[in-house]
Amino acid sequence: MGMVPAVLIVDDHPLFRDALAVALDSAFPDGATAHHASSLAEALARVKDTSYHLILLDLTLGDTQEFDGLTRLMTAGPGCPIVVVSATESSHAFETAKALGAAGYLPKRLSLEDLSAALATALDGGRWFPPSDPVDNAGREELLARVADLTPAQRKVLSGLNDGLLNKQIAYEMDISVATVKAHMTAIFRKLGANNRTQALLIFKDATSLQG
Repeated sequence: MGMVPAVLIVDDHPLFRDALAVALDSAFPDGATAHHASSLAEALARVKDTSYHLILLDLTLGDTQEFDGLTRLMTAGPGCPIVVVSATESSHAFETAKALGAAGYLPKRLSLEDLSAALATALDGGRWFPPSDPVDNAGREELLARVADLTPAQRKVLSGLNDGLLNKQIAYEMDISVATVKAHMTAIFRKLGANNRTQALLIFKDATSLQG
């Protein structure tokens, strides 16, 4: 008998969590273990205690906005593929998720058959994204590339800044020195082309916004 994958489904709608669990059973008839979380905070707590083979993440949760949940989960559980699941369908959203390192993007309107095929692809180490319309926005693509170049530690520092934390508070949360936090911020400013933390946050939020 082969490996039984453990999958974390992060969605605050019980009916759609159940639908994803059904699609998962169809994708892995030999068995798959579905764990559930209804908020980003619950998902982050589960990732600390359990190693998952795949995370399915709804972009719209009560305690997170747009792609913030994706970036936080990626830094909390590096190495675990995360597939975005959302009712939002736009080339902008697809490309943003791809640039930030998501393993796929599943529109919620997909049929059970297509959901199962996409999940099987993701669990096999592949990537699954809907086809995108060509977007003539070279400036935005360059901005996304800058954000994608941030390391997991640098993204954690940005998350701390976004939460309004001071350098010493970020250092405590990450178990590093204040000097290391400052070094990370210097690298963040350089990569994003920002002069200060406010500007860095504005650039990050603009790059990861669902609004094109």
